[in-house]
Amino acid sequence: MSEILKAIEAEQIKENAPEFKTGDTVKVYAKIKEGTRERIQIFEGTVLKIQGGSNRATFTVRKTSNGIGVERTWPLHSPNVEKVEVVRMGKVRRAKLNYLRDRVGKKAKVKERVK
Repeated sequence: MSEILKAIEAEQIKENAPEFKTGDTVKVYAKIKEGTRERIQIFEGTVLKIQGGSNRATFTVRKTSNGIGVERTWPLHSPNVEKVEVVRMGKVRRAKLNYLRDRVGKKAKVKERVK
């Protein structure tokens, strides 16, 4: 990769990037623009996957809302992500938890990791 692209990517990276892993339950504070107003909306769910590297890294969060599974993917270093707060740490043995999409109720839970 050229030095120009590396320089551009380096300036877009957040210094205080959040620390979380796959399987953690997180609250994502996302900025939402509605016309001229801007507000913060909280999206709480389980991290299914983290992929990519440097400033292209993304993470996917899944929650169930009114019995329907909802997934959202955010860039990790996006200015639209205000902060990511870890609620519970999950104990998983995989990098991508695609099997949770087929499960409902208590089967869709992830065991909690104790420090």
